[in-house]
Amino acid sequence: MASMKVHIRFPENKIKEPVIYQIGHEFKVVTNVRRADVRETTGWMDVELTGESTEVERAVAGLRTKGVIVDPIELELDV
Repeated sequence: MASMKVHIRFPENKIKEPVIYQIGHEFKVVTNVRRADVRETTGWMDVELTGESTEVERAVAGLRTKGVIVDPIELELDV
């Protein structure tokens, strides 16, 4: 199992989209919102993604495809 913490920034046009929900359903990852500040026109979240390493990587790519900015915070691999 792999776990990756990412910092996600939402452009104004993505604030109302359920991006985290979608990622949890489209990929085999568990999403855990650790911190967040979401307002009318801007927002960010620190999210932990857990699953097989390939699925975690696919989920991060999926987030970027959806138009949010993703920066890794921390990666943990359980071997």
